[in-house]
Amino acid sequence: MSPDENRGEHGTHGEDGDRGEHGEHGDRGERDGDRGEHIGSSPRFSVVRAALVLAAFAVAVVTLVAVGTRPSVSGVPTPTTFSATGSGSTPTTPTTAAGGTATTAPASAPHSHHHASASAPTTTVPPYTGAKSAVSVVVANGTSTSGLAAHFSSLVGGSGWSMKTPVNTTTPQTTSVVYYASGEQAAADAIASAVGVKPSQVLPMASSVPVSGVTGTDVVVVIGQDLASAGT
Repeated sequence: MSPDENRGEHGTHGEDGDRGEHGEHGDRGERDGDRGEHIGSSPRFSVVRAALVLAAFAVAVVTLVAVGTRPSVSGVPTPTTFSATGSGSTPTTPTTAAGGTATTAPASAPHSHHHASASAPTTTVPPYTGAKSAVSVVVANGTSTSGLAAHFSSLVGGSGWSMKTPVNTTTPQTTSVVYYASGEQAAADAIASAVGVKPSQVLPMASSVPVSGVTGTDVVVVIGQDLASAGT
């Protein structure tokens, strides 16, 4: 065999060997690339799976919270508690407001069957036991309303008292007063009760009487503005 042929044979084999070696390396590279792709995709899969697990957990927590804060079902009796007050214990009933917040409202208080009397004590004037015809009385008008002295004089005289001629006071009077001479308070109390004068306005004649010419009179009745409407 000639040297050129021998060289050609070896060249051919060498090229084929290089091609085979390069082919083998290419196949190995492809397999390594595929394995790398699988290895690279594994962390992404783990992240997605973790995100799904967290989402499921969040849904479960929200559901539990919604069930736990749901208002009580209608028809279930609610407990009644008692709150202390100044007059004892007042029952209170829990209620559920909007949003599930429980509040406590006082229940209606029991009706009391005892009512305090609002009437003020009254003063009872004992009846006069003396001779009314022996007690002289004069009525004086202390207002600008005419006819009051005559009106009340007729009213008092109708009970049997000895009446003098009606007169006017020396000065206008706001409050009605009954004045009495010494020993005639019982008669003055009876007359004051008849005309509507308060017991606190029955005074002894020693006080300043706004009526002239009443010396020797047992009882003087002064009609003030507070009784003006009663005589019209």
